[in-house]
Amino acid sequence: MISKWNYLPLTSEQRKIEEQLVGMFPNCPSIARLLVQRGMKSEADVRAFFSPSLSQMPDPFLMKDMDKAVNRLNRALGAKEKIMIYGDYDVDGTTAVALVYRYLQNFYSNLVYYIPTRDDEGYGISLQSIDYAQSIGVTLIIVLDCGIKAIPEIAYAKSKGIDFIVCDHHVPDDELPDAAAILNPKLDDDHYPYKGLSGCGVGYKFMQGFAMSNGISNMYDLESMLDLVAVSIAADIVPLTGENRVMAYFGLRRLNNNPNVGLRSIIRLCGLSGKELTISDIIFKIGPRINASGRMESGQESVELLVTRNSAKAYEISKRIDQYNKDRKELDRQITEEANEIIERHIQKLEGRKPIVIYDRNWHKGIIGIVASRLAELYFRPSVVLTFSNGLATGSSRSVRGFDVYTAIKSCRDLLENFGGHTNAVGLSMREENIPEFRRRLTAYVESHIQAEQVTPSIEIDSELSFEEINGHFLKCMRQFNPFGPENQKPVFITRSVRDYGTSKLVGKKLEHIKLEMVDSEGGRIMNGIAFNMAEHMDYIKEQKPFDICYTIEENKHRNTTTVQLLIKGIRPHTDDADGSAVDS
Repeated sequence: MISKWNYLPLTSEQRKIEEQLVGMFPNCPSIARLLVQRGMKSEADVRAFFSPSLSQMPDPFLMKDMDKAVNRLNRALGAKEKIMIYGDYDVDGTTAVALVYRYLQNFYSNLVYYIPTRDDEGYGISLQSIDYAQSIGVTLIIVLDCGIKAIPEIAYAKSKGIDFIVCDHHVPDDELPDAAAILNPKLDDDHYPYKGLSGCGVGYKFMQGFAMSNGISNMYDLESMLDLVAVSIAADIVPLTGENRVMAYFGLRRLNNNPNVGLRSIIRLCGLSGKELTISDIIFKIGPRINASGRMESGQESVELLVTRNSAKAYEISKRIDQYNKDRKELDRQITEEANEIIERHIQKLEGRKPIVIYDRNWHKGIIGIVASRLAELYFRPSVVLTFSNGLATGSSRSVRGFDVYTAIKSCRDLLENFGGHTNAVGLSMREENIPEFRRRLTAYVESHIQAEQVTPSIEIDSELSFEEINGHFLKCMRQFNPFGPENQKPVFITRSVRDYGTSKLVGKKLEHIKLEMVDSEGGRIMNGIAFNMAEHMDYIKEQKPFDICYTIEENKHRNTTTVQLLIKGIRPHTDDADGSAVDS
């Protein structure tokens, strides 16, 4: 695969800020550059970034309708109304339901929670759930991580005497549901200063507002649930900036020191006990297991896991969820292989900037979002994967870096029965007969709006380093950039003109990886690195010819020892005139 190395210079304004900040890091000037790239403009910004504090979180009452939401909830508690906590079946929805349910349980017992089934009810608020709520005497539903487009469903509920408080973070339409309150920082007329909250994050702000309105000054019970918010932030791939970064920072601290009973059992099953957990551990190990319940069976079981205080019960639920995840991985592998076969048979139709739109009636509905993600990553283009469910072609889309797939799909909305999501991921459904026209129109939209570089594999490089700069002080500063995630990705560095120290070798079952020991042109320090699936470069490397590498820096902790290894993202022959835009083949 050909990858372009993009090493973008700072603007003149950014260079001025870098000059002001570099004095804070006399031994590590590259740190200033990294901070400027992340939006720092002053020493005060840097101090806030390096020392997150819960006091940095905005007042929840800056969010539109927060006063209405809190007043309606307080009225329900005072009148002893039965309240249903309702959420989506994915990680963000189930963690949000668990957080709100558990927190309100501290003050009130007339609560139930509800997660719709993916196969029978589908995404969002179902009429079936409203009928059930009425049958058990519910008069207020707090809906989390969905509901912003549920106009007919909420109207139906209102006709049955049921109010809704909507807590969502998906992009709203021009028309909004007739709810008692709508909490969504993405509303056009909402002036809340941070727009990137997860659904669970919006639920947290609601509970924060509820506590403040009732004079609860001790926020320990609420803050102890930030591990749930951190899991939602990582799993839902929302920006790790601003308020999200603060909540993820303290949520990770909680996850590492005293996690929720259910999360502790998942951590144990993942083999992560005793390891310092990171956002990556949530994305690749913890999140998929929580998600597997909603994909394969029912998200209700995930909430049951996250609200229980019984360790033995939590572990039994975790074992079932772990099996769901194993089943999910097998289905994932099978459907991805089938999708790739379809694409390879029609590969010529993907030339240029065309999106992927594929459909198979027999694919499992709970897996197609994962498959769409894999296809977008593999083929570097927006991908839509559809299956047949409840009489409709139903599916998920995923995007590539910087392309707004939500707006692209919205341009075809007259062909759709339903759609919703974010700029990078959208769920949608349509009549089967509309698929050909949807494919044609989406292709036309994408081809006319996507940029060539967005469908070209590339590596974004943050800064240039020599091996001598990777010292203890530098690593200490780098740790303060955590937690890493969207819009605060782990920095990628370039070092030019390195050579094999003489001990690099091929490793792996098929000798497909390179374990590197290198020295750079300054010649002093030996650095270890691992280059996965790059064995084709080995002959050149062993000839002692200079080469450039781009990489992230990984610290591996074992007992009381910390070792540094470079995770190589790209290798290319060094040339004296090489610059950051050169191409590695």
